[in-house]
Amino acid sequence: MTSLVPGTVVFGDVVGSRADPGTSEFLRALRDELEAAYTGRRLAPPGFTQGDELQLLLAPDGDPFQAVLRAALRDDARALRWAIVAGDVLAGTGPATERTGPAFHAARELLDRAKVRRVGLLATTGDPSADTLLDELGPVLASLLEELTDRQREVARLILVEDLRRAEAAERLGVSRATVSVIAARARVRHIAALATALARTFREGVERASSAAAESPMPAGAA
Repeated sequence: MTSLVPGTVVFGDVVGSRADPGTSEFLRALRDELEAAYTGRRLAPPGFTQGDELQLLLAPDGDPFQAVLRAALRDDARALRWAIVAGDVLAGTGPATERTGPAFHAARELLDRAKVRRVGLLATTGDPSADTLLDELGPVLASLLEELTDRQREVARLILVEDLRRAEAAERLGVSRATVSVIAARARVRHIAALATALARTFREGVERASSAAAESPMPAGAA
């Protein structure tokens, strides 16, 4: 029997993809970007389904919220609805779209819940206190990213994804540093960065507590 291993399942469903002929091209480019960005921190290569849904399977030390930032801050960005779940997956060798396990099923249910609630991001770790915070903060990050203009998205990507200083971003764009600072302020780049960091920390701590709780719980009778 194939064993279970811990991981983080990330689903990103493109909203309104049927009316957008460029969705597949966008997902293909995003898949390639994430494959390179998570080298050494993924359990399987990312992929996307015919239903225009990105699937990513990360190692426990991978930050899933970086995928949300990278997708939202591309110049060809599409609106996505995200579900992020920490849990067990079946070990294997194929891409994420060919994997399964409890965390994949939980991610599917969470994505359906996000659709019903009409929010852009939900995440769970199995730890109640962490999951309460994630439920409150995840949709806020998605909303902040969705509200960006094209120019704000461009500046935010240089600062948050490419890790450039404002002076370096200004040089790249051919504008003054003051202009970049104004755009970054209107885009609430500092808030986005702080929120993404807080979500990643809360998620990581939740995974650790859930793992510790599972290890300390008594084994069911007859399971030995």
